[in-house]
Amino acid sequence: MSLHTRRRRIAVQWPTLAWLTVVWVLLWGDLTVANVLAGLAIALVVSIALPLPPVAAEGRLRPLGILRLFAVFAKDVVVASVVVSIQAFRRRPPRSAVIRVRLRSSSDLYLTLTAEFCSLVPGSLVVEAHRLTSTLYMHVLDAGGADGIEDARRRVLDQEERVMRAFASDREIEAAGLDRSRQPVESSHEVPA
Repeated sequence: MSLHTRRRRIAVQWPTLAWLTVVWVLLWGDLTVANVLAGLAIALVVSIALPLPPVAAEGRLRPLGILRLFAVFAKDVVVASVVVSIQAFRRRPPRSAVIRVRLRSSSDLYLTLTAEFCSLVPGSLVVEAHRLTSTLYMHVLDAGGADGIEDARRRVLDQEERVMRAFASDREIEAAGLDRSRQPVESSHEVPA
């Protein structure tokens, strides 16, 4: 690696260096010149010694898609929290399952965002993610029967679609087989009887 390549990599990582420095100062809880310089030095060493690979993303920020993503996510968290709390007081144990969901996009970024949003909703957890096949393996708390498993798969794919409609380019949306004009269907959680 040439010196110019290293300089370019460090120059590109200034936001990362700044963020790591802020985290350092917050962890110490003391805003002093020495603390800021120490945080910057440690951030620089970490960035050079452990460089992050570049994330290939050609997407764009879509404000309405982002608003929809977070609004539906907030609703899903509230509804799933109620459902999980009801299940906690039931006498019979829930029928859990680990399901496999093949995502439509092959982007690492959208795979990661989808996995994170799905894991933050109570009652579901990503157990494993395969980058090469764009597949998520999810533990679902109360899958019920075949309909419950298909409903859980559909919720993951709906989440991926909302992520892509918030951050993906038109080309990525079309490559994933999604209609650019159609908006994603909200996921529905049913409260068990």
